[in-house]
Amino acid sequence: MKNFLSIDNVTDLGGLVEQALQFKQNPFASKDLGKGKTLGLIFMNPSLRTRLSTQQAAYNLGMEVMVMNMNQDGWQLEFEDGSVMDGGTAEHIREAAAVISQYCDIIGIRTFAGLKHQQNDYQELVLNKFVTYAQVPVISLESATLHPLQSLADLVTIQEYQKSHRPKIVLSWAPHPRALPQAVANSFLQWASQWDCELVLTHPPGYELAEEFTEGVQVLNDQELAMKGADFVYTKNWSSYRQYGQVLTQDPSWMITPEKMDLTNNGQFMHCLPLRRNVVASDEVVDNSIVIPQSKNRLFAAQAVLSEILLDAQ
Repeated sequence: MKNFLSIDNVTDLGGLVEQALQFKQNPFASKDLGKGKTLGLIFMNPSLRTRLSTQQAAYNLGMEVMVMNMNQDGWQLEFEDGSVMDGGTAEHIREAAAVISQYCDIIGIRTFAGLKHQQNDYQELVLNKFVTYAQVPVISLESATLHPLQSLADLVTIQEYQKSHRPKIVLSWAPHPRALPQAVANSFLQWASQWDCELVLTHPPGYELAEEFTEGVQVLNDQELAMKGADFVYTKNWSSYRQYGQVLTQDPSWMITPEKMDLTNNGQFMHCLPLRRNVVASDEVVDNSIVIPQSKNRLFAAQAVLSEILLDAQ
């Protein structure tokens, strides 16, 4: 594995999930694999689970880690080629990515969607410029449209908790007071579509996702109908894709409640976190969920990815 930007970089999905589970059983099984190597983590947006889990994953493999909050600690970056830099940007991505590559063996980048210009976000301008000008492998720590480390951890969690060979998995929109990107939802559909499962997407009208992620997925606007018999209910908010970045409704009836979970097949509630209690889901649902084990699996998902990249570089 050269880079880890989406599931397209994964040649053996089941094997990668199994590798993460093996690291969960023995986190230090490859404690010398990354000896003498440095992971650079570049954050342009806030992070809790991604930051801490990826750092610990690197430590478990014997790596050193450097972390930089680019928007606070670094120069404002220019991403357009041929630009006349007489404005607010002080450093071009060409030099920045090349310089970081001199100090690090692997670079992790986290950047969110701006939710203003759909074309820029869905062309992954920031992430792809880092990949273009970096001289070492790049890992997406979440991008404008995808969150592959989260999705890998989600499948690791489903593998642990699934009771049937082909579970029913529902991805449900939920209300939120702010406009959020589509990245987690896009990515989950991308990964779950390659898992042996019955996959259902449910959301209010107007919250359709890009067709490249929903092709072949059953889509229902009736949340309760979608949840019937579900083994897993993965809940996430996202803003409108067609009316890009807009909040079209905050309908509280889409919140996940115990009554809705009673419709499932003793289903497990999942969420990537952070979660707005009693907006996205009720206290009772969250307190009886697997969101904490799910977040723990972020560590072993990251460790599996890092180990694949380190092994490929040998």
